[in-house]
Amino acid sequence: MTRPLIACLLAGVAALPAVAQDAPYVLSEITLEAESDTTLVQDGYVPGISRTATKLDTPVGKIPQAVTIITQDQIEDQAPRTLNEALGYTAAANPNNYGFDTRFDAFFLRGLPAYYNGYFRDGLRQYNAPTAWFKSEPYGLEGVAVLKGPNSSLYGVSGPGGVVNLITKRPKTERYREIELTTGANDRAQIAGDISGPVSEGSEFSYRVTGLARKSNTDLPGYADDKTYFAPALSWDNGVTRATLLAEVSNSLTGGTAAFYNPSYGVVSDLYEGDPDYNDFEQDQWRLGYEVEHDLNDSVTLRQSFRAASVDIDLEYSGHYPVGADLARYWGHYKENIDTLVLDNGLRWSMDTGPVSHEILAGIDMTRADYETYSTLGYVSAAETAAAAVPFDGAQEQRQKGIYLHDQMRWGNWQAFASARWDSVETITTAPDGSNSTQDDTGRSGRLALSYDWTNGVMVYGSVSTSFAPNIGFVYDDPADDSTQRAARPMQSTQREIGLKYAPEGTNLLLSAAVFDIDQRDGTVLDVSTGENRQRQLDLNSRGFELEAQANWDNGWGVIASYAHQRVKTERGLPGTVGKELSGVPNDTLSLWGKYDVQSGPGTGLGLAAGLRYVGESYGDDANAITNDDRVFVDLGVSYEPAQLPGVEMQLNVKNLFDQQKQTCTAGYCYRDEGRTWTASLSRRF
Repeated sequence: MTRPLIACLLAGVAALPAVAQDAPYVLSEITLEAESDTTLVQDGYVPGISRTATKLDTPVGKIPQAVTIITQDQIEDQAPRTLNEALGYTAAANPNNYGFDTRFDAFFLRGLPAYYNGYFRDGLRQYNAPTAWFKSEPYGLEGVAVLKGPNSSLYGVSGPGGVVNLITKRPKTERYREIELTTGANDRAQIAGDISGPVSEGSEFSYRVTGLARKSNTDLPGYADDKTYFAPALSWDNGVTRATLLAEVSNSLTGGTAAFYNPSYGVVSDLYEGDPDYNDFEQDQWRLGYEVEHDLNDSVTLRQSFRAASVDIDLEYSGHYPVGADLARYWGHYKENIDTLVLDNGLRWSMDTGPVSHEILAGIDMTRADYETYSTLGYVSAAETAAAAVPFDGAQEQRQKGIYLHDQMRWGNWQAFASARWDSVETITTAPDGSNSTQDDTGRSGRLALSYDWTNGVMVYGSVSTSFAPNIGFVYDDPADDSTQRAARPMQSTQREIGLKYAPEGTNLLLSAAVFDIDQRDGTVLDVSTGENRQRQLDLNSRGFELEAQANWDNGWGVIASYAHQRVKTERGLPGTVGKELSGVPNDTLSLWGKYDVQSGPGTGLGLAAGLRYVGESYGDDANAITNDDRVFVDLGVSYEPAQLPGVEMQLNVKNLFDQQKQTCTAGYCYRDEGRTWTASLSRRF
């Protein structure tokens, strides 16, 4: 597929308007940006005003909380293929626990699992079942907000490590067109398009349509990376009322497993577990939602957000198991689906009480999630397993409602954020035999933060926050014993954080530092020690500090840098793990990304970028009997925008330049990192 796509790339260049060789002038520069600057205002790598942390339009440098915004420019320059890759340069975010695996975006925040209870899109939670996870397409995003620590007081059901809030591409009020062709390693072939603008000149309606189609192999035999993605959006703004409709339909096909056989504890072999003839993981998902705002007056705004969504997965997988001195193979067939409805009603009110100004947000939200799973296992052949019936293996229904109140107060150089929330959750569990059980949970969460601003752009803050997060799916008190299956108890946590931010006016610079201490109770983690994806619960403590910098300068340089040091200790867990560190959590991570755009001379239009990601040592199991070596990954990027072809860009990205493929173990099972890979793209904006 690669050669035909390269031919298409060359043909695309040839089809662009030609410029006479003897032309005495250069066409005027055309700068078209993909971001809409509606819920997130950004400039290069530096975020400005964002609604993603407090649900109110607040400068990121004034939020008394550790917040990292991955901007549109960062996504475009680094060309991530998955959300996990997009998180690779974020302080205290760890997407490296499970080696190469494009099936799931399994990320950790501040050392704690965040892929079930920390997954949000446009401010509304995206429920993930144990295997039916929403897949995020980076091309469909104009930013990613990483909110560190507990956020339940505003967002409700969420984890203690933090929240990743995906910001969907939204309609632009000016005309925008993009077409992009991409090739890469393993016969990667992708075409993507993004068009937006007003429906007609002077219209109050704007639209956006984003989509892509991809066919690709991977280094693993029979493991595809195919996808189709279509996301239309429509908005209306008459100055008083604003409404946006956001939708998506997508289908993806990857391999059924990315694992390698572990011949002994703490060792991974070169034997791939997948059967190339029985290795499909097909996922269909859709979402449809809206956001509406209406200004009652200059001080009061009514809001409502809603989304219906569904994920359906069909997983064919296989693996090996020892029979005497030989190995035999098993095959599994697993189906899962989850349907969700999420609604958030809010009222924003600005007011003053004497010298204190208030920005108040009050709201009620409700969620509904219905989850079913079917599973079978065969030991004869792939064909026999594929032909077998897939029996019902359990279901859950979850109903949640919450009430929240948030007040941002400012007097002089002082600022205080106070939030409070109450949640009620009902979970109905259906066992494989059809019997039902009901679990009712209620919980409170809150946040209190105080900060002081100096006139030179420095802000210091301290905060205390709590979270409450019921879990969907089943857990096992002993992952090796089927009889210990039960509905998960809700997770609760408390965090103490102090920090500093530096965002001087008139500069495109944001520096931040934070120290944190988190106590988590009844957290849910994935346990693969039995060879199956099973969850269990435990108590943890996470503490550490992080440093981060985002900057763009007029001389063409853009920089992203981060460092985090942390330690996550098990307070309650399986025997032999109490007092030990949680597996797969490196004590130190460091990243640095820099890009230089040549500003003048014959190299004008050339962009050179390089990045380094350091993942420190960690333990490979919760008993701390296995140690993972540290790893260093180097990434490169080169782009070129010919002055004679306005709007055209050619880009090459290489990830893991030096082909690091060390093993990494989590919860006692060991994985392999992906080796060197590359993508090359040709795009035109007009």
